[in-house]
Amino acid sequence: MRHGNRGRKLNRTWSHRKAMFSNMAAALIRHEQIVTTLPKAKDLRPIVEKLVTLAKRGDLHARRTIASRLGDEAMAKKLVDVLAARYADRPGGYTRVLKAGFRYGDNAPLAVIEFVDRDPEAKGAEDRARAEAEGEAEAA
Repeated sequence: MRHGNRGRKLNRTWSHRKAMFSNMAAALIRHEQIVTTLPKAKDLRPIVEKLVTLAKRGDLHARRTIASRLGDEAMAKKLVDVLAARYADRPGGYTRVLKAGFRYGDNAPLAVIEFVDRDPEAKGAEDRARAEAEGEAEAA
């Protein structure tokens, strides 16, 4: 019987899956939209939904729990300060998974997972800031 065995193994160990989803959740919070394979996107969705629901509580215990699950203090802060305020009146369904065709190399089904009311400027904002800083450093 499969009681309590939800989710896919994705041909990885438990610790690898845990680290991978932690990194993917942090990337989704940072960019508010990421492209990955369809099975990974479907398994990432409940993880991020639970983190946003936890962030809406906003107390110290919730902040520490989020930080321990993400492993990224800056993304935990963004989740509690920015995203929790954005979805304060929404009872759930903070993310969506959109099919995005098939990958060229191995024909794996791709998907875009994104926040429902995402900020389009968030995707690549850190890369643009880093490029501007490098450009200013070279000019000086």
